[in-house]
Amino acid sequence: MKNRKRKVWLWTTFAIISTFVIGSIVAGYLLMNTTLNSSNKFYNGTVINGIDVSGMTVDEVSNLVGTKLVDSRNEIEFELTYKDRVWKWAGKDFEVNNKVLPLIENAYSYGRTGSFWDKRDAVKDIKNNGLNLNVSYKYVLGGLDEKINEVIAEIESQPVNSEVVFNNEKDNFEITAEQNGVKVDKDSLYQKIDELFLKNKKISVEVPTTEILPEITKEQLSKHYALRGRFSTSYAKSTNNRKENVKRALKDFNGKKVEPNETVSFNGVTGDKTVEKGYKPANIILNGVYVEGTGGGVCQSSTTLYNALLLADIQIDEVNKHSLPVSYVWLAFDAMVSEGYSDLTFTNNTEYPIYIKTGGDNENCYVEVYGEPLKDGFEVKRRAEFVRTIPHPGDVIIQDTEKEYADKVTFKGEYLRLKMPTEGYESKAYIDYYQDGVLRVNS
Repeated sequence: MKNRKRKVWLWTTFAIISTFVIGSIVAGYLLMNTTLNSSNKFYNGTVINGIDVSGMTVDEVSNLVGTKLVDSRNEIEFELTYKDRVWKWAGKDFEVNNKVLPLIENAYSYGRTGSFWDKRDAVKDIKNNGLNLNVSYKYVLGGLDEKINEVIAEIESQPVNSEVVFNNEKDNFEITAEQNGVKVDKDSLYQKIDELFLKNKKISVEVPTTEILPEITKEQLSKHYALRGRFSTSYAKSTNNRKENVKRALKDFNGKKVEPNETVSFNGVTGDKTVEKGYKPANIILNGVYVEGTGGGVCQSSTTLYNALLLADIQIDEVNKHSLPVSYVWLAFDAMVSEGYSDLTFTNNTEYPIYIKTGGDNENCYVEVYGEPLKDGFEVKRRAEFVRTIPHPGDVIIQDTEKEYADKVTFKGEYLRLKMPTEGYESKAYIDYYQDGVLRVNS
């Protein structure tokens, strides 16, 4: 008996709850139906840009709102500002455009998407408070994006790294200052434009930007730039032509930047020594004899460069010596160059670029090598060791089979001395590496 009564009570409770739920659903459905004029029209109480669109279709609202916005186009004033720069446009500067349909469709979907309960709550909200929406005036300004992009292109800039450059006017290297770049925050810009155009026809927007920092600053680069090595030689007693040749060859290296692991050839940089390139006739060493040739003295340029590179601790790949001693540098520290068979080549074996500066006055020429500073207390020194004198073998008589000197010898048994026999020299060159004044390595 008790079980039967309990079953009756449970069924009664279920019937009451079901009746309440169904009643709520029906009430919500009736509420939505009474709020709607029809299934494809806006809810009653919907206002867009001050226009009551209750009971209108999407197309009707789109045409009505679009027409109102277009009619207001001539009242629109729009400006963008950035620092002291201003860009201004009036509504007439834009093409007529009407892109409001997607926005009207989006407004129409309010209360028609989501769960049943979401729809019911949205309809209640519209009935009690109405639905007041605004469409931005920007949607009737054809070509707005293009004008904004033109402004952005004028404002934006890429960051500029600090770098070591050669100033020809000052005849020296200098480190340029870095420059920050500018990036326009387009999302924020469009958001500001949207917000203001929803409320006003006349707006002014400060273009939001962010700075883009360069990767290399002057402060950073300065830490990797210092004089590594310097060497000078004298040509005070040389002819003017020879002095000009020395300076002319060095000029090709003045301001030269050499990247890490880059290999440089002296002959490759200076090229042929011709009159057209400014070289003049002067003595050169050819087969152990001084003879006149175009570009005489260039070997002093390569020798000066070679010794500066040694002191800068730069890797030397190829160097060759003269057949006769030269007066402007210690024995074994000369660097003979000649197109086709003798060159001076070197490789930047540091982690940063090196920079070469050259120059000369009427008495001396010099080469300076800049780059990553040598370690504190580290120093490179040159040392030459004279080993011995090599006696000359005496006169060597060569028969003039080509009759090259026939006009010089007029009597039988007469000889023409082309050059005096000379002694030879054996010497050794050393590079000593010091740390805090103590010799660590020599080679």
